[in-house]
Amino acid sequence: MSSIDNLKSTIKKKGGIAPSNRFNVIFTPPDLSLINLDVQSIVGSLLSGGFSASNLINDPRDISILCQEVNIPGRNISTFDHMDFQQSNKFPYTVIDSEVTMSFLLTNDYHMRKMMDNWMSGIYNVNTHRIGLKENYAVDVIIQHLNQQNIPIYGVKLLKAFPTSVNAITLNQEAQADVVKMEVTWAYDKFKPEGAVESALSGVSAALNIFG
Repeated sequence: MSSIDNLKSTIKKKGGIAPSNRFNVIFTPPDLSLINLDVQSIVGSLLSGGFSASNLINDPRDISILCQEVNIPGRNISTFDHMDFQQSNKFPYTVIDSEVTMSFLLTNDYHMRKMMDNWMSGIYNVNTHRIGLKENYAVDVIIQHLNQQNIPIYGVKLLKAFPTSVNAITLNQEAQADVVKMEVTWAYDKFKPEGAVESALSGVSAALNIFG
């Protein structure tokens, strides 16, 4: 049986307990450009008195800052039973990756909601009922778990990811100054686990895509 001292020693040797509230989410939507071309958003900021020069720039860090919750996906190996010499054994035949959901804060300019509305309209156009080409709407998404020094300790890259569901937003007159959040569900081809260095490099590369 392990003692408290042994547990403390092991935790210290492994660099401490991983904090659940330190993470990064990095992706660049297909139509997002460095310059903010949303005229309605700019006018709204002017009318509300909250306009500044920063409103003209789409900062890729805003997405991670507004993301309040995300799950690192799990992976299950599917098996079938095979009877061999009166004994049943399990054999793997495929893997199933779990869904990924993210929760975002909604700001007064509805930045994240408008971003997802535009993205999903490129996946399926509700007016023309046409489906877009996957190469035009799927992007890689980086999820990083950070340590207390905000350095990646583990990460996953969702390959060819895109939003499939944006939850309804509930407004309530009885709620006093409640924070409004939006939940997004993602589909992707598969995820790739990344170590600390690889995840850091992937994050830098993904963030720099906006300058392209």
